[in-house]
Amino acid sequence: MTRTNAREIAVHLVYSLHYFDEQADVLLEQLFEPEYYAKLGEASAVYTEQPDETQKAYIGAILRGVQDKLPELDGYIEQFATGWKLSRISRIARAIMETAIYEALYMDDVPVGAAINEAVELCKKYEEPETASFVNGILGSFAREVLGK
Repeated sequence: MTRTNAREIAVHLVYSLHYFDEQADVLLEQLFEPEYYAKLGEASAVYTEQPDETQKAYIGAILRGVQDKLPELDGYIEQFATGWKLSRISRIARAIMETAIYEALYMDDVPVGAAINEAVELCKKYEEPETASFVNGILGSFAREVLGK
């Protein structure tokens, strides 16, 4: 499994945080239950290959980290989504941005540019082109103003 696929799975789990009142570890346990994961593979190609232990650790780190830092991450989204409230942003776009901002701030092995590019590509997969541009603008402003990149 590629890191891109692992990131997409992490985004799906972050998205789930907005629907289910579950802790990250519960969501991870449910996801990686072999029969459940196999059924997901029938519905989406991203689940056809089981992640290895390194990829599971990466997915878990993102999910736990986003859950722990959610107010901070959403604060950045609100700060740079000029004129928009979080409630107006689709949940998948929000989950994508939360994941990218978390990676940029807290995961030293993920280059900021890679986090942003992957986020925009994921957004293109799930949203309209205008939303991908919107996400790119927010993440670009975040990187410039907060990270100096």
